[in-house]
Order: sequence, then structure tokens, then C-alpha cells
Amino acid sequence: MAVVTPRVFVSHLAGSAVFDPNGDPVGRLRDLVALLRVGDRPPRLLGVVVEVISRRRIFVPMTRVTGVDSGQIVITGVVNMRRFEQRASETLVLGELLDRRVRLVETGEEVTVLDIGITQLPARRDWEIEKVFVRKGKGRGLRRKGEALTVEWSAVTGFSLEEHGQGAESLLATFEQLHPADLAGVLHHLSPKRRAEVAAALDDDRLADVLEELPEDDQVEILGKLKDERAADVLEAMDPDDAADLLSELPEEEKERLLALMRPEEAADVRRLMSYEERTAGGLMTTDPIVLRPDATVADALARVRDPDLSPALAAQVYVCRPPDETPTGKYLGLVHFQRLLRDPPFTLVSSIADTDLPALPPDTPLPEVTSYLAAYNMVAAPVVDESGALLGAVTVDDVLDHLLPDDWREDGLHGSAAPGMTGGGSLGKAADGR
Repeated sequence: MAVVTPRVFVSHLAGSAVFDPNGDPVGRLRDLVALLRVGDRPPRLLGVVVEVISRRRIFVPMTRVTGVDSGQIVITGVVNMRRFEQRASETLVLGELLDRRVRLVETGEEVTVLDIGITQLPARRDWEIEKVFVRKGKGRGLRRKGEALTVEWSAVTGFSLEEHGQGAESLLATFEQLHPADLAGVLHHLSPKRRAEVAAALDDDRLADVLEELPEDDQVEILGKLKDERAADVLEAMDPDDAADLLSELPEEEKERLLALMRPEEAADVRRLMSYEERTAGGLMTTDPIVLRPDATVADALARVRDPDLSPALAAQVYVCRPPDETPTGKYLGLVHFQRLLRDPPFTLVSSIADTDLPALPPDTPLPEVTSYLAAYNMVAAPVVDESGALLGAVTVDDVLDHLLPDDWREDGLHGSAAPGMTGGGSLGKAADGR
């Protein structure tokens, strides 16, 4: 009887949960590492890149992988918790092979790689790339027209050459359900060339959400590779406080050029935020909280809170102010917590249930005092009010945390190195390949 070896297409593995032998979660698969070989020999899989709960990315050799299936990966043994760093001889299957333009050996026709099929060698734990799912024609992406077919690895050529202008649609399709913070992690670990290609393929709103989650160096690099007009559009799509932080990292001439290309009202908000010291309430606040007039009702407030584009922190409360409704507003009267909105009848006026006793923050309040304020009053956001009593914006807890955590917290995570369910003692051991 012929031995049936398992075959899996890598797009089905992207983001899969990774478990230890006891069924405890370790993290999620973010990529596979392959070694391209001379001639038409199929590449061998060296291991997988796993993002553990601390958001650190580690390398797990294929010798530690005991089960591979769509939806889950099982690993065993002592795992090296050192952060993964790609070597020059290694290729990331999801990050670098998908969307490549290669050629069919038989006809010389150019095709686009949509997926990669991997298989386990009989009676061994070794895995290699076996199949390539491609689409004919020059259009890129899964929705483009053109014949699609699955061929042997040896039936295509061109993977060993670095391609300029490689698309990103198939790669993005494998991660389209990712939270912006997780997609930011994917981008951060790609090469600068690939990162620029993926950024170019994202729409403005999605790219804005991802930029807000990236380290400053990555933000500046990506923005610098966009055309000025598009860069301005992306800045407009970002939260004003995040756009202000990013622009503050740019040279003065470039900053002014991009601000001039933005819509005047959007640029005005950003300029106002940039006028405050960075680690103050004014420098931390967003200028887009939910502002309601005194005659608005609970029903009006709940309708505003339901906006899916609002962050949970901004949706947690509404601010009652006299006209104008845009910041800087008229006189600030108080705020209403979301829980209070759920307890009162829809026809109730927000001005009648507003908390008027809670003090507001002046814009020059330093970061430590902002932190103490949120902790003392059990708040996830705080109003920022100027000397005249106008609401300038709101400071949210996520922006405070961004400035309290170390600069590299997105890479190293908040916790220790150990992944749940993994053994290894105090030193956590070393993987078999000594990474």
C-alpha cells in the first residue's frame, strides 16, 4: 500500500494557533522558514516563526513540530525563546514567496504565486515545499482573472531572484482578518522592500490603523516611501494625536509639505496637538471625542457610541458642551459614562445626568499626573479643558500606556520570555539548531 504523506497549503496555516503536547496555547504561527536549494530540488522547511503571548517572535525547528493541520500546530520539547532573526540564507514562505512573479519551465509563461503546498517526507519529521499554486496572466491577487493551476516546485523557476515590484495581495489575503496590531507585527518583521510593497497594497484606512501600531522607525520608513499625496491621505485617516506624533519625527521641511497637502481642518487639529509638549495632556490627547450639546438625549448619545470606528476608550463616555460641537468647544459642562447611558431612559437629556464633579485636566498636565488621574478615578479617558472652559480633547488610556511602556515594547512584549506550557527551566534551554 502506498504511503500517504500529509500536504498543507501555507495560506491555511497563517495565524493558526500553536499548542504544546498538553493542549496549552503557546502562540500563533506567523510564517514558515525555508532553505532554497540548488537546481530544481524542493526547498526544505527549517521551522516556523511563532508569535508567543508576549508578542515576541521565536523560531521553532521543524524537528519540534509534531502536528501540522489547518487551524492548529502542535510542538514539543524545549524551545529557544530568543527573538527570531532571519538569516541571509533563509526565506520566509508567507512574507517572501507569495505574490512572486515566476515562470513556468515548460512554456516560459510568467505566473503569479498565490499559495505554496508543503508536505512531510515519509517516515521523517522533515518537511519540504512540494507544490506551487499559481495564476496565469499579469494581474495579481486572488480575485484577478486568469487560469489557476497547481504545479510541482520543479515546474517553476525564478524564486531565487529578488523581484522588484512584487505584489502583496495574496500575502494580505492570508492576514485580512488580523487585528491592526497583529498585522503591524507582520510588517515589522518583513524586509524593508517587502514592507513597502505590503503598505502600498493596503487601503488608506487600513494602513493608517497599522501605522498607529508600529514603532516610530517603521512609521517614518513606510511614510517616506509613499507619494506625498497618499502620505497626506494616510495621515488624515490616522487619529490626530498619532498623526502629530509621526509628523514630529520628520524633518521640518517634509513635515510642512505634508501638512500643506492635508485638508485644512485636519491639518489644523494636528498643528494644534503639535504645539503642546509631547508628554503632557495636550500632547497626548485626541481632538475627536464624542461631544454632545446639553439638549441631546441618551438615545442620541448611544447612537454616537455605536460608531464602529471609535476605539473602546473613546466610546466609554460622552462629553457635554455648549456649541460649537467641534473642539475647541463651547463651555465644557461634564461627561456621561457609557454605563449611565444604559441605565437611563432614551429620552433623558444628557445634561441632566452629566457628572459635573469630576475635575478636568489642563493641557499642560504632565504625564505622571495624567496617569494618576486615570488611576484615581478609574477612568479610561479624561477631558482636557483650557483656561476658558472649552473642551480641547480627551486623553485615552491607550495613549498613556504608549508613553509609559519602553520604546521597544512591541517587539519584546511586557512579560518574561517563557511561553505558557513550555518547559526549559530558568534559562529556557536552547533549540536544537542553536538559534
